[in-house]
Amino acid sequence: MRTILAVIALCSAIASAARAAEPSPELIAYGKTLVEAGDCAGCHTADPAKPFAGGKRIDTPFGAIYSPNLTPDRDTGIGAWADADFTRALRYGIAPDGSNYYPAFPYPYFTRMTKDDTLAIRAYLGTLAPVTSRNKPPELRWPFAYRGLMRVWNYLYFKPGLFEPDQNQSAAWNRGGYLVTGLGHCGACHTPKNYFGADKPAQALSGNEVGGWYAPRLDGATRTGLKSWSVEDITEYLQSGRNAKSHAGGLMAEVVVGSTSKMSDADVHAIAVYLKSLPPARRETIVAPPDDAEMKAGQAVYAKLCIACHEADGTGSPRIYPPLPGNALLQSNNPSSTVRLILDGAHTVTTPRAPNTGEMPPYAKQLSDDEIAAVTNYIRNSWGNAAPLVTPAQVAKARKEEP
Repeated sequence: MRTILAVIALCSAIASAARAAEPSPELIAYGKTLVEAGDCAGCHTADPAKPFAGGKRIDTPFGAIYSPNLTPDRDTGIGAWADADFTRALRYGIAPDGSNYYPAFPYPYFTRMTKDDTLAIRAYLGTLAPVTSRNKPPELRWPFAYRGLMRVWNYLYFKPGLFEPDQNQSAAWNRGGYLVTGLGHCGACHTPKNYFGADKPAQALSGNEVGGWYAPRLDGATRTGLKSWSVEDITEYLQSGRNAKSHAGGLMAEVVVGSTSKMSDADVHAIAVYLKSLPPARRETIVAPPDDAEMKAGQAVYAKLCIACHEADGTGSPRIYPPLPGNALLQSNNPSSTVRLILDGAHTVTTPRAPNTGEMPPYAKQLSDDEIAAVTNYIRNSWGNAAPLVTPAQVAKARKEEP
């Protein structure tokens, strides 16, 4: 009898321990908010019918990488991983087998996350439907396919460590800093990179070309940054994909739809507070205006094709057709996003806060390289705007590099 009772007691203890080990609904819900804030689905979903199952191609200057499976499948996903494996992967870029991840996986940012947050993310991912989806090997140029080189890269450029709150700043500023420099990994797109793909820390969030688009400055630059934006402007943009100054397009539109529009009001406001506090990380370029012939050529194209929506003075219809005067992205040194929009057209991103749509038709077939360069120069240098000249050769290159 004592033996039976002992066995029953042991089984009960094991069952209680198992129940205690199960993540709570609150932890899972919190993990979901973190996954959305990190826009994990954006990179780890190739097939919308199989969310988080990986396989999405990510092009880098060194070749292509395919995102891995994050579902709890035990053979091809992370179902067999221990919590320590997941935390080490997220915060140090090391796989369970000891190999190094490439920094296309933004562990240099995720290293700033707390262990509790990493485990909350794991708890949520553990509730997903398991999907069998084997990870694809990278397609990198020689010698970058040798993962051993990542040890050297990490030694030179990876600085592990938690986000350190600034006691002289507000709680909102510190929360925003945690999200921007950590989980949100904003610098992965918006910070210039060196020859080896590492961030240039002294130029943090001062703009960078990625995937055929230009991720604009998020610092306080007067003409090309967020100097003229208020905290409320930034908040509205992140929540709805548009505001009275600009609209989200290209890759940023995907981030708004999949991530920032789903975040809590408090977190989006915190991001805005942090970004608004950033001084310019580098000087803006002084540019010479186009000559009269170039401006007249661009104005002719604008009057024929653009004026109906954007108005003669460029003011457009804010939140439907973006205004052009003072537009920071439009005045960026790198014209990639502007040229891309003219070539391919645009659809105004729709979110719960801004469901109304707007559309700009593509002009790739209607306009020549010279005409697109001319109208680009016109809108980038009218109504008080100032930006470097765009050449027909740059337009021709953009045509060939269509995303």
